[in-house]
Formats: sequence, structure tokens, C-alpha cells
Amino acid sequence: MDTLWDNIEILSTVCQAAGAHLPDEELKALQIGKVAEEAGEAMHALHGLKDLTTCDDDHTWSEVQNDLVGAVIAALLAMHYIDPMGARATFDDILHRRTRRGREAAAAT
Repeated sequence: MDTLWDNIEILSTVCQAAGAHLPDEELKALQIGKVAEEAGEAMHALHGLKDLTTCDDDHTWSEVQNDLVGAVIAALLAMHYIDPMGARATFDDILHRRTRRGREAAAAT
């Protein structure tokens, strides 16, 4: 069964091949920008869900979630572009560090 990171590596290969005509640093920067774009789409869907847009688009929580997953995928791809061999370990280290307080709070209850 494919893991999340296996899928990211496959997608990274496809995306990097499509951007092979670009310098490596530019491809990394564009992928980081894609994270912001996807997050912006999630925000737009949320605004539509709450009737806060000027367009007549109807949105659902499912669309918000879809766009959030798009942002996560874009972020993981960006991490893979930055360090293909170390992205998984870097992610695990950062996740562990950034969730410490939650683990501590859960253990205290």
C-alpha cells in the first residue's frame, strides 16, 4: 500500500518533470507559492460557505476540506523539492516538536 510520502514522491517526480525547463530554485519558489494559492482557495470556499463573497458560488465544508488537503499536498511537495532525501525525517522532527504541548496536555488529563 502506498503511504502518503510514497505518493508525494511519485507526484514530485511528475511535477518536477513538467517544470524541468525551470531552474531548481525557481521551481522550489513556485511550489511554495502553490501552498499559499491552495490555502487561499480554502479561504475562498469558506467565505462562500458563509455567504461572504460577491459571486453566487455555493460552497460546502467538503470543498473547504478538499482545498485544505490541496494545501497540505502542496506543502509536502515543497518540502520534497527542498530536500528529496530528508523531507520525511524533517517533517517528522518538526511535527514532533510542534505538537509537544498537545502531547503534554493529553498526558496530563
